[in-house]
Amino acid sequence: MEAVRSPGSFAPGREHTLVLVGFTAMTFVSAFLLFAVQPMFTKMVLPRLGGAPSVWAVAMCFFQAALLAGYCYAHLLNRWLAPRNALVVHILVCLSAFLVLPFAIPAGWTEPPSGSAYVWQLQLFTIAVGLPFFAVAANAPLIQAWFGATEHRHAKDPYFLYAASNLGSLLALLGYPFLIEPRLGLLAQSRAWQLGFLVLVLMFAAALAYMHSRIGARRGAVAPDASISVSSGPRWKERLAWVWLALVPSALLVAFTTHVTTDVASAPLLWVIPLALYLLTFVLVFRDRPLIPQSVMLAIHLVSVIAALAFLAKLSHMSWPIMATVGVLAFLSTTMVAHRTLYERRPSVERLTEFYLLMSLGGVLGGLFSALIAPQIFSEVVEYPLLLALSVTCRPRALSREGSDGEARPILPVVIAIAGLVAGLAIGGRALYALAAPVIDGALLKKLDLDGEVAFMAIVILGLVAAMAWRFPFRQTLLVLLTLVVVSALPSGVHRGNAARSFFGVHRVYETPDGQHRLFTHGTTLHGAERITDRFGLPVLAASPGTYYHPLSPMASAVRIARAVPSAVGRKLKFGVVGLGTGSLACHSRPDETWKFYEIDPLVVDIARNPAKFSYVTRCRPEAEIIVGDARLTLAREPDASFDLLILDAFSSDAVPIHLLTTEALELYGRKIRPDGLIVLHISNRYLDLDAVVASTVKRVGVLKGVLVADQTGSDNYDAMGSTVAVLGREAGSLVPFRRMPGAGELNPGRQRPWTDDYSDIIRPFFSKWRE
Repeated sequence: MEAVRSPGSFAPGREHTLVLVGFTAMTFVSAFLLFAVQPMFTKMVLPRLGGAPSVWAVAMCFFQAALLAGYCYAHLLNRWLAPRNALVVHILVCLSAFLVLPFAIPAGWTEPPSGSAYVWQLQLFTIAVGLPFFAVAANAPLIQAWFGATEHRHAKDPYFLYAASNLGSLLALLGYPFLIEPRLGLLAQSRAWQLGFLVLVLMFAAALAYMHSRIGARRGAVAPDASISVSSGPRWKERLAWVWLALVPSALLVAFTTHVTTDVASAPLLWVIPLALYLLTFVLVFRDRPLIPQSVMLAIHLVSVIAALAFLAKLSHMSWPIMATVGVLAFLSTTMVAHRTLYERRPSVERLTEFYLLMSLGGVLGGLFSALIAPQIFSEVVEYPLLLALSVTCRPRALSREGSDGEARPILPVVIAIAGLVAGLAIGGRALYALAAPVIDGALLKKLDLDGEVAFMAIVILGLVAAMAWRFPFRQTLLVLLTLVVVSALPSGVHRGNAARSFFGVHRVYETPDGQHRLFTHGTTLHGAERITDRFGLPVLAASPGTYYHPLSPMASAVRIARAVPSAVGRKLKFGVVGLGTGSLACHSRPDETWKFYEIDPLVVDIARNPAKFSYVTRCRPEAEIIVGDARLTLAREPDASFDLLILDAFSSDAVPIHLLTTEALELYGRKIRPDGLIVLHISNRYLDLDAVVASTVKRVGVLKGVLVADQTGSDNYDAMGSTVAVLGREAGSLVPFRRMPGAGELNPGRQRPWTDDYSDIIRPFFSKWRE
């Protein structure tokens, strides 16, 4: 006789399907919300903190710490309470989060006190988003633990849900800049997030109803799946392995992103690619059968890591597409190998939340190392090759000599022999350099890059030997770690000795191969140059501004035009420059004028003031007043209607400070200039079409008029480079001299939406520039 089901119940097969879909949907929605809140609220805070890169770094630290706190809460909840009771408590926590929704800056939090911006930001984030983020952060391990307590046939091994979690994170990561940000302002985004959070809480309520009827108040999880491997070693070794396997790819994520934007190429949204690949690896390998066989992953990993280390030795001679491709392969394969090893070492379901807690701890430690510690202890991006080499420790049995008779053989003679070979190459290379220096032209010698060749050869030899040791993971590990010694000890593309590092990036000052110019770069962006010798090799004694600031440039012309305004007669003029660079504009000043420079990076100030590097400030304006801080905040303290000319030269970098181009920012500049004063925005940019952005935003402001001037007097020579500026003023008459210039034109907003502190979008300007 067929059994009679109670009303409202489902057939077992259909019930299992609904349970799987429901828990997967909860995991997906939760991860999407978790990743969406981070860029949304950080953008909200930017205008109050000046848009400094430190804002994003401190925000990252806060969110990682809050994620760790959420995982700790999930672990304790899972240990102390039965699944049904834990769900009740978590629903109450989620409901309490509605007290601070939708997200907004609390009243009274207008500007941080002097010298306490970091603490102020952490306090603000804790008050405004701490509780909702904490509640959502705990969901991934909790939902998997609750699923593990059901009677579903996959409940014994719920780790596959982590793939759904990372898929949600990946879609949020890609969806925010491409879909959400271009269409919604911050207030609308916050309300949409609140609605999504409400849907998630309703899902939790449905899960509670199901668990009440099917599970009751019993504690504990189902019996562990026999297929799940559990380490037979001491528990502390197992925990350390979980932390390490999460730490290395997390640290490499930040280090690889820094390397690409510093040494290869820098473009808006470039950071999205490594983070998207990082999340994608969880989807690919956190499953019983990885989509890519492990043997293939291990082979690609070894080859790509050795290739990446070898190419780093020849960085200045490698094309950026090759460097980027090899780097992506090394990063992707490293992350896949580490995460696959992590998955294979996962514990049974009763220790699931502990596993994720320690994974989160490793991720936090890795991020802190690369984002905050490495910039303080390394002058260059040394952490990238360091982590590449350390990635071999994430391979199966990489640190164990068990399991192979061959591993037991003494490896010391092999290490000594290879070290001797590498040392011989290094000594021979230096000897060859010493012999060649007196007879070969210096510029040609630089191009030959003998040091880089020696390092390259040494790494290739080590790589070939490591590949031959395929069956011996422990030996492979030692051999690849030896390549790190080569990269660190020998002069190469990583160890160039001409860099200085601040919180804002890596700065390099170096001479061109012909010895005629000294250049200043930030990452891959040129921020100024000075001629130091003429074409005959004789020293140049007078400082003459070059690059975008040459005497016929639009910015130099703006200085002359500001002096010619009728109201300027018999009055001391006041000029303001946002973005110091090498200090080139100081040489357009006169002693009877007031010039103020605004620079966010103290290291740039040190470089510009050092006559051994650049002499513009020392020769032309030694008493220059340089105000360190974000211009949006420091300019606000200046008296209204006080500037005759305000030059903003902060947009030629690849990382555009958006908060300096919003409606509110232009309104601020308009208040600070005199009625007949001028605003010059240097908007030359390799990747973004800022013309339309400025045009639409100026139109929104209303009180400002504008004209676009493209410099047609420049060239590719460092003495005079072309630039594009937007000149703004309150009075149309003050713009007439600029309209007469060659290359002048009207500002055309096209279909660009004005930027505000609530709304900005770099996708449209990015593709607009790409189509040019």
